[in-house]
Amino acid sequence: MGNAVSDENLQLSYLKTRLNMFLEVLEALDPETAELEDIDRLIQMIDDLEMKYERFKKDWEKSR
Repeated sequence: MGNAVSDENLQLSYLKTRLNMFLEVLEALDPETAELEDIDRLIQMIDDLEMKYERFKKDWEKSR
């Protein structure tokens, strides 16, 4: 993967970037031709984003 992001501003930037990536994939998806694997990929992206958010949230709570 990459280096751990520990600065709150960088963490927020990371989350925004990942959310934008998700939205781009979603917009590019053709509902008429989408397959189960495409939907699974979207779900996995959301799950990954949620896990990262929960991790960052714990960091933010510790720093306050």
